[in-house]
Amino acid sequence: MDTLLFLNLGTGEIIIIVFAILLLFGGKKIPELMKGLGKGVKSFKDGMKDVEDQINGDVNDTNDKK
Repeated sequence: MDTLLFLNLGTGEIIIIVFAILLLFGGKKIPELMKGLGKGVKSFKDGMKDVEDQINGDVNDTNDKK
């Protein structure tokens, strides 16, 4: 697959973006940035799961009271 569907980027554009990121941050900072990004995504998913569990718990409590 040569394009990202949601951004409609081709292979050439992706290579240019990666090259620009390497120029801006350098090779040593990239792993730190990716680690931080991964932690942020994990935290977001955990938060979404907590909200979903609370909603499901509230719905189950309401059904139990009926």
